[in-house]
Amino acid sequence: MTLQGRELILGVGGGISAYKSADLLRRLQDVGFVVSVMPTRASLNFVGAATWEALSGQPVAVNLWNKVHEVPHIKAARSAHVMVIAPATADLIAKIANGICDDLLTNTISASSTPIILVPAMHPEMWGNPSTVENVAKLRSRGHLVIEPDEGRMTGDDFGVGRYPEVSRIISEISSFLELKSDFQGKKVLITAGGTREAIDAVRYIGNISSGKQGYSLAKAARNRGAEVVLISANTNLSPIAGVRTIDVTSTSEMRAALATEFASCDALFMAAAVADARPKTNNEGKIKKADLKSIELELNPDLIAEISTLAKTSQVLIAFAAETGDLDLAAAKAKLVQKGAQLLYLNNVSKGAIFGSDRTSGFIIDGNSLQIECPDQNKDTLSDLLLDQVRVKLG
Repeated sequence: MTLQGRELILGVGGGISAYKSADLLRRLQDVGFVVSVMPTRASLNFVGAATWEALSGQPVAVNLWNKVHEVPHIKAARSAHVMVIAPATADLIAKIANGICDDLLTNTISASSTPIILVPAMHPEMWGNPSTVENVAKLRSRGHLVIEPDEGRMTGDDFGVGRYPEVSRIISEISSFLELKSDFQGKKVLITAGGTREAIDAVRYIGNISSGKQGYSLAKAARNRGAEVVLISANTNLSPIAGVRTIDVTSTSEMRAALATEFASCDALFMAAAVADARPKTNNEGKIKKADLKSIELELNPDLIAEISTLAKTSQVLIAFAAETGDLDLAAAKAKLVQKGAQLLYLNNVSKGAIFGSDRTSGFIIDGNSLQIECPDQNKDTLSDLLLDQVRVKLG
């Protein structure tokens, strides 16, 4: 299963083991999920909303009747890519199995078409109750994952099957069920996106038509594969990506400064931004009168990736991007790759307005050796994963 994102709703049932879901939330974040918590009212007797908001960094919704005009259960169901219910009490399991919707969480589950994973935790007598056994079988027959509880100590002196599973096993079973890649867990990926602008005066600038879509797609893909992602974004109209730290810049010099701060700690740098080649030698603080706007004296901007590559450690991977018009010259592109000190380069043809601003792309992935992968017309999300696959190889 390929997820376009990892927005996850963690539903928390009203059992004593609700406190264990705090650790589960952290581990879900570690593998790249952006977690919003949706507790039942009963569960708030064990863990309060403030705890969930502090741990998740997201607001907590409980009341189905708040912001009714936004239809909150439908909105939440459409935004989530997966739902995990932990702990799933006997009561919650019965409601989900039989389509009972009496609060925000059960209404959201009913409205959702995403994978649903349940983590039962209850006393052994309740887990073995014929109704619970029948309800669990019903949920599994619908394709939901119901993780078997552990055997062990319960509240008081009780002992048996029904204990909240070890969090490591929960994560393992979720990853297997969703077929998730987390091969960039523990890695930091730095990405530039958009197009830099160089001010001519207070209202005019030199720029380009890069939309930033490829860089944002890379950021999302790297996040989805478990990486810590920092996105240096220049002049895009794209929405921020949850779980990605974004640094907004305008000019090449601002991007250069952000790279200087972030590069040393990254494992891979994708220079997907279209950096303005030149800038005016002088910048007027006011607006230049039209009659005086006869010529602009320019100077070259620094080649940011060539510059940063001189500081690179052997363990770091640099990926350059080249947009050309006309026939693509792979030999010249390989020479450019070496000149810039990059390990990989994506070359594409932007003739007649292609690629820029589009959700699709086509081109070649090359390295300084014999690698040459043709990428026929495809979604930028697909290319992002192909590039990450090649970076994974370079990282060893």
